[in-house]
Amino acid sequence: MMSLRVLTWVHVAISLAGILSGFVVIGGLIQGNPLEGWTRVFLWTTVLTSVTGFLFPFERFLPSHLFGVISLGVLGVVLYARYGADLAGGWRLGYVLGAIFAQYLNVFVLVVQMFQKIPVLRPLAPTQKEPPFVIAQLVVLVGFIAFGVLAAGQFRG
Repeated sequence: MMSLRVLTWVHVAISLAGILSGFVVIGGLIQGNPLEGWTRVFLWTTVLTSVTGFLFPFERFLPSHLFGVISLGVLGVVLYARYGADLAGGWRLGYVLGAIFAQYLNVFVLVVQMFQKIPVLRPLAPTQKEPPFVIAQLVVLVGFIAFGVLAAGQFRG
C-alpha cells in the first residue's frame, strides 16, 4: 500500500490533469470540436480522481465521498453517451452537459481545497460559509452554466 503522502501527490496530480484537460475539452465543445485525445485524458483522469479519493482513510461517509459517487455516476453516463451511444440523439446533449457537470464538480472541489489549504485564503472562510467562499463558488457555478449553454448550442459531435 502506498504511503498517504504518495497517495496525496498522485491524487492531486491526477486531479489537476483532469481539471486542465477538462477546460481544454470544454473549449472544444464550445467550438464544436470533439478533441478526441483530450476528451479521453479528461474523462479517465476525472474517473481516477474520484476513485483515488476513496483510497484515503476515513471513518465515516463525508461530503467528499458524496461528490465522488455523484461524479462517478455522471461519468458513467458521459462515457456511455460518448462511446456506447456514439452521441446519437439525446445522448449528444447528455454527453455535453454531463462532461461540463463533471468538470464543475472537479472545480467546486478545487475551490474547497484552495480555501482549506492555501494560507492566505483559509482565514477568509474558515468554515466555508463566509461570503468570500460563497462568492467564489457562485462565480464558478455561473461560469459553468454559461459553458453549458454555449456548448449545448455549438457541439454537434
